[in-house]
Amino acid sequence: QVQLVESGGGLVQAGGSLRLSCAASGRTVASYAMGWFRQAPGKEREFVATISRSGISTVYADVVKGRFTISRDNAKTVVYLQMNSLKPEDTAVYYCAAHRAGSYYIPGDYAYWGQGTQVTVSS
Repeated sequence: QVQLVESGGGLVQAGGSLRLSCAASGRTVASYAMGWFRQAPGKEREFVATISRSGISTVYADVVKGRFTISRDNAKTVVYLQMNSLKPEDTAVYYCAAHRAGSYYIPGDYAYWGQGTQVTVSS
């Protein structure tokens, strides 16, 4: 079992930055690739970014590429999402998740989820 707790969300103006954190506990988190997803009101949960177990490989959704950076500290069992140049369309609840198997883009292929943290970007 893995427990995930996100933090760092809030209200920010367009063009601003936030850094989300996902603190993990339980089974060896370093054995999981990790991902960030987001869900806006009335929309499906969408893939944002993923990072490999080692932290060497990362993949981003096109809409955040060049603005967001995913990283991890396996010693501290924390996964981060640095978000720069934020836009109003980035407003959503952001979730971190531990990947089980299969596609990195599909929420159903993740085994464990945090409760989410709200990010609101004002124009």
